[in-house]
Amino acid sequence: MSEINKEDIKQEVFDLYDDYAHDRIDRREFTQKLSTYAVGGITLASLMSFLMPDYKGAIQIKADDPRIKSEYINYSSPKGGGTIKALLSMPADASKKLGGIVVVHENRGLNPHIEDVARRAALAGFVSLAPDALTPLGGYPGTDDEGRTMQSKRNRDEMLEDFIAAYDHLKGHSATNGKVGVVGFCFGGWISNMMAVRIPTLAASVPFYGGQPPVEDVPKIKAPLMLHYAELDTRVNEGWPAYEAALKEHGKQYTAYMYPNANHGFHNDTTPRYDKAAAELAWKRTIDFFKDKLV
Repeated sequence: MSEINKEDIKQEVFDLYDDYAHDRIDRREFTQKLSTYAVGGITLASLMSFLMPDYKGAIQIKADDPRIKSEYINYSSPKGGGTIKALLSMPADASKKLGGIVVVHENRGLNPHIEDVARRAALAGFVSLAPDALTPLGGYPGTDDEGRTMQSKRNRDEMLEDFIAAYDHLKGHSATNGKVGVVGFCFGGWISNMMAVRIPTLAASVPFYGGQPPVEDVPKIKAPLMLHYAELDTRVNEGWPAYEAALKEHGKQYTAYMYPNANHGFHNDTTPRYDKAAAELAWKRTIDFFKDKLV
């Protein structure tokens, strides 16, 4: 990413980036505050470059990987954005019907990283569908900054309907066995929690550092949950104690993991918030969970 070492960067810098990435501060304020950490030979430009995602260098599964079949499709979301574009991926050598996974992006649309995650799910033996909630506005625009701005213009409950419709599409797809789960990151983690509330037949839900549903909605959850949290993600973690208490009170099936010294976004290997050990462990746990629940 740059010559900067992650170990040399203060936690406050990652917290500042989190505020920027979630629209709590604008780019001007982010740049202004970030400049105070440009010391000791580290320039503001290099610090900015270090924090921004590197999509070209971090893709694990290429779009033309011969082990999978991957194509863009459109599906109907009548209660949401109308027609939604999505990346549909599956193993190239599938000889039987497979479990399905809806892969839900962060708060910036279907960027190259989430497409990569969807292909990873396919390589693990599932049919994945990764929708782009920015489709009604023209689709992911090519940069995360523009993507965040666009996504903020959509109603999040309408976007939830788009992902519920993705579940319906995948459940009825000829390549799936009818068992469909969801995995989502950040905004997608909130979507994953809410799909568990809204869809009684959801087979499994895996929110990564996602906002929690209202505790009064917890009784509606039927799907088994696997929840991944980052220890340093104080913003999202604030809602976990009440959510866990409600899950316990109502006898819901869940497993939760807290990853030590990890930041929000630790699974995203295109930014320096990435924690390789935590990300690989969380992904292995996720795939094992889906193999148990969707096969």
